[in-house]
Amino acid sequence: MFEDLTRKLDGVLKKIKGQGKLSEKNIADSLREVRQILLEADVNYKVAKEFIKAVQEKAVGQEVLKSITPGQQIVKIIYDELTHLLGQSAANLRFANIPPTIFMVTGLQGSGKTTFVGKLALYLRGQKHSPLMVAGDTYRPAAVDQLKTIGKQLGIPVFSEEGKNPVQITQNSVQFARQNGQDVVIFDTAGRLHIDEKMMEELAEIKAKTKPHNIFFVADGMTGQDAVKAATEYQKWLDYDGVVLTKMDGDARGGAALSIKAVTGKPIVFVGVGEKFNALELFFPDRMASRILGMGDVVSLVEKAQLAADEEESRRMEEAIRKKRLTFDDFLGQLRQIKKMGPLEQIIGMIPGLGASPLGKVNVDEKALIRVEAIIQSMTKEERRNPRLLNGSRKRRIAKGSGTTVQDVNRLISQFNEMQKIMKRFSKGGKRSLRGLMGGNIPF
Repeated sequence: MFEDLTRKLDGVLKKIKGQGKLSEKNIADSLREVRQILLEADVNYKVAKEFIKAVQEKAVGQEVLKSITPGQQIVKIIYDELTHLLGQSAANLRFANIPPTIFMVTGLQGSGKTTFVGKLALYLRGQKHSPLMVAGDTYRPAAVDQLKTIGKQLGIPVFSEEGKNPVQITQNSVQFARQNGQDVVIFDTAGRLHIDEKMMEELAEIKAKTKPHNIFFVADGMTGQDAVKAATEYQKWLDYDGVVLTKMDGDARGGAALSIKAVTGKPIVFVGVGEKFNALELFFPDRMASRILGMGDVVSLVEKAQLAADEEESRRMEEAIRKKRLTFDDFLGQLRQIKKMGPLEQIIGMIPGLGASPLGKVNVDEKALIRVEAIIQSMTKEERRNPRLLNGSRKRRIAKGSGTTVQDVNRLISQFNEMQKIMKRFSKGGKRSLRGLMGGNIPF
């Protein structure tokens, strides 16, 4: 997410921090570079101009220029202004006092609207709600079937009606939810390839008849200023509550995220960070600003680790640490918890200092984790418990059974031995979670 933007900004910020003394001139020169980087990232011209103006006004103050670390002060100013630009604070979802709570999802065709409906339903179910997805797009071929497929995959009910128009379908779905105990209703509405007045009138009628508690505009984060223009048009018709940016795991330049709040006045609520249905994150402006500036996002990383953590597995690992006896089963269990946290490239981007580093630009081979699982699963129970049994013939058998090479098996054993050494050091300090133990020991 924002890899190119982060890398370029990191280069400028290093120059600023590296100068022993700052003047109005070299500050202006550096900020001119920052403005060019923002424009290359497809940030709205007026937004970029106002951003640089705000930073410059604060950066040339005497308390900055005369401070012991003026470079650090300016980076802090850029961080604060970036947070302000992105929305200052996280948006809150509104829930009805008397269920059901209604979410209305809108956006242009191809923006990832229907997929987001599934992601939102899964997210809300994880928050102990009982969601109902509503197939309100009766125009796009197979749109209803797509939502039903998503519903079946996630185990979440879908409401649809043949021969009814979207206004009738959405109204009837709310009554259905009341009768069947669903406390959340999510409308998937029709989109077009461009703004269509008839479609917008229909959306406005759905809003008037059902009175949604939350209306979201879904924008493709890879389309930059086109997404901002569409968001502005939808705003005129619907006065929606917030924006969802999808496909932010791709090569999105960041222009939409950095412009949309300033242009529309509406906050970014969620970002889609992958194809899987659990790849949805609440948007926190301060955390995103930290990521963009290459400072990482430790809070989100910890939250992901907590969600992925298996309490029984953690207790078993703590016991292994106390007894200084690590097995390949422990190794495999922790590897699976790391995989639950999401793509490794995203995790690396959340670690302070790595986002703009060479490691942050490396394409992590997710298949390597699959190879590790295959190798361990090709071992006998006794071999997993006692790795000292792994002689040459056993290694050849394991390599053949896992579809890997003996070199791969040897590499894993070497990493396992390193992990045991770390574990012995950790055991001297008492209880430690495996998340700390695994730091830096990513297989292959």
